[in-house]
Amino acid sequence: MSSALASTPRIRPGLRLRRRPGRRPWFSGTVMAIFAFCGLFGSVVAPHDPDKVNLSQSLKPPVFAGGTATYLLGTDQLGRDVLSRLLTGAQVSFLVAAGAVLIGGAIGMLVALLAGYTGGRLDAVLTRVADASMAFPVVLLAIVIVAIYGKGVTVVIAVLVVAAWPQYARVLRSEVIRIRTQEFVTMSRVMGGGRFWAITRHVVPNTIPTLLVLATLQIGLAIIAEGSLSFLGIGVPPPAASWGNMLADGRNFLATAWWLPVVPGVALSLTVLAANLFGDWLRQALDPATRR
Repeated sequence: MSSALASTPRIRPGLRLRRRPGRRPWFSGTVMAIFAFCGLFGSVVAPHDPDKVNLSQSLKPPVFAGGTATYLLGTDQLGRDVLSRLLTGAQVSFLVAAGAVLIGGAIGMLVALLAGYTGGRLDAVLTRVADASMAFPVVLLAIVIVAIYGKGVTVVIAVLVVAAWPQYARVLRSEVIRIRTQEFVTMSRVMGGGRFWAITRHVVPNTIPTLLVLATLQIGLAIIAEGSLSFLGIGVPPPAASWGNMLADGRNFLATAWWLPVVPGVALSLTVLAANLFGDWLRQALDPATRR
């Protein structure tokens, strides 16, 4: 038996991981990289002015449907270039997603640290506040805030921050409670380390992986929320180019100019799908149990 085991070829763990399907986020990583590039430089690389009206060029088909290379993705009912508006709309989605994720994640992390590490009455109060915030409908919240402050990208970000921080707080609070009971945190306190030392040197670094996974998944939710609010007319106000506005403008031309709703719809769907797949891959990559 020993000779048989000795003759069996040994497979290195790294090689086995490389051969396992789905171990590298090629699709999701590529789509997210393109989305980030368009979000940062969309208006720079746009071939035309996204808001320029040219009625003589209205409803031109995309190049793959018999159109010309001048308008690769065609034009809308006002003669505006769809590709330029798509790239500019990616900037709006990127700004909204980044603002909602960064601000919401920071607030959620702070609340989780206060509630999870302190415990007691403060924990109970903050947990109830988070539960009440999660129970409030996002659309109704958006209507109230828009009625008070008006429409705009900043208002959309504020709505999504209010809706997102409780989700960060609930998940990270459980992680903080789990970490604070670990032996290395207890030993740090026994050896003279204060509460601030334990939080900054032990608790926060060990919650970063969970925070990164949550933030990646929240990107897709923020993009969908922005598109939905703009589609309903309570998000980014027209004529600003956003994917939600493009869907709202193109829904009346589905039979005659199908590319108007299809192009932004496909872009939104692919970006959200890539964000979710990348978040799932990141969760598996950062989880020690899945790396065995």
